[in-house]
Amino acid sequence: MPTPPLEGAARADVCIVGGGFTGLSAALHLAEVGTDVLLIEAREPGWGASGRNGGQVNPGLKPDPDQVERDFGAALGRRMLALSYGAPDALFALVRRHQIACEARQEGTIRAAIDARSAAAVARSAEQGARRGWPVTFASAEEAAAMTGTRRYAGAMLDARGGDVQPLSYARGLARAAMAQGARIHGDSPATGIARDGAQWRVSTPAGEVRAGHVVLATNGYTDDLWPGLRRSVVPVFSSIAATEPLPEEIARGMMPRRASLYEAGRITVYYRIDRANRLLMGGRGPQRPIGDVAPIRYLTDYAARLWPAVAKVRWTHGWNGQLAMTADHYPHLHEPAPGVIAALGYNGRGVAMATAMGRQIARRLTGTPAEALDMPVTSIRPIPFHGFWRIGVAARVWEGRIRDRLGL
Repeated sequence: MPTPPLEGAARADVCIVGGGFTGLSAALHLAEVGTDVLLIEAREPGWGASGRNGGQVNPGLKPDPDQVERDFGAALGRRMLALSYGAPDALFALVRRHQIACEARQEGTIRAAIDARSAAAVARSAEQGARRGWPVTFASAEEAAAMTGTRRYAGAMLDARGGDVQPLSYARGLARAAMAQGARIHGDSPATGIARDGAQWRVSTPAGEVRAGHVVLATNGYTDDLWPGLRRSVVPVFSSIAATEPLPEEIARGMMPRRASLYEAGRITVYYRIDRANRLLMGGRGPQRPIGDVAPIRYLTDYAARLWPAVAKVRWTHGWNGQLAMTADHYPHLHEPAPGVIAALGYNGRGVAMATAMGRQIARRLTGTPAEALDMPVTSIRPIPFHGFWRIGVAARVWEGRIRDRLGL
């Protein structure tokens, strides 16, 4: 899939900065309705956390449904819930519509409670979903053991709408679909500057520039200082994944018979799934730097052996990570910092489904939907205090959370 660097001057209705799920989804949804779109990406489509995550397509937002409606009111809150909890269905429909080959599988998402405290929280979440008529069920400790092959969990919630994809294949598939609809995508073209140019915006790259009526900033965990204050409004966090060699079918089926994706409800999230080749993918917080093998994340492989002794002697063949973005209020952020400029970032670990959904919201906004009619609020950029200390803060929170989860505190 050729995405050559931008060279020389170009014009477009919309210039998108960032070739992850947000930018690619926005490009596809805009191109589908005839908008002239040009996307520039510093590396290649899917290079960042979009292509280097665990592939889980999880429903919802981090706060519980009742909390969302308290925070944003009944009307907007309900739209936010419909958007976020319906995001997996929308993603899988997009995959089918454009025939994206990405090992897409919709077998549900399990939110597993590691102790009694988190089991109570998971039960509350399940009750709130069931009250709204959603396809969610709460499982007892015994039922959770049958679902996961381990007696680690005090309970679990299954949401049938979740699933998983091969994330890099999904990102590349979005890029191909957008290009097939007429979008132009240029890799190896980092945005080096943005400036107002009369009624338009001018976005510069090392070898070219784009003039466009609208600019979309879709850089998430790799956000820099292109737009003032945006980088300091999120905390970039590396999320790491370790993968085994393909497991024998009898071992894999004994671990996750339904093939659902799972994430733990604890202070420090661990998540895992078994892919179509029967590889176990274990994910969680790791070193706050890029990695290229499994050695720096042995705690994940050791934890897997605690969950399932049968994998103690399995060979772990791959380790990688990507940098996602966390927000102070745990909600995704949608901003319009200037006329014609829109930014979306901060998916708090739920980016596969939510970034795809946010791309469509961006497309709706840029094709005439009023801001107040969107399904996410448009807010001002709010830099996080003491942002310069984020690496120290993240490392401290990770170690504290691991200790507290281990001790059941």
